[in-house]
Amino acid sequence: MSDELWSLIEPLLPEPGPKLVSGRPRVPDRQALCGILFVLHTGIQWEYLPQELGFGSGMTCWRRLASWNEAG
Repeated sequence: MSDELWSLIEPLLPEPGPKLVSGRPRVPDRQALCGILFVLHTGIQWEYLPQELGFGSGMTCWRRLASWNEAG
C-alpha cells in the first residue's frame, strides 16, 4: 500500500484501546489492513494467510477487521 493511500485511510481508523493483557506487541494497523486486503483480494481463508508476508496471523487480521467494523 502506498504511503499516499495510507495517509488517506489512517485518519479514518479508530484509535486502539488500552492493551488489557501482556503478550506480543500489537500488529500495526497498516500491516493488518494489508493482510485484510490480501485475504479479500485472493479469496484465501483467514487461517491460510501466509505469516512470511508480515501481515500478522489471519486471526489477527480477522479480529482487527471485526473491531473496525464494530467501531463503525
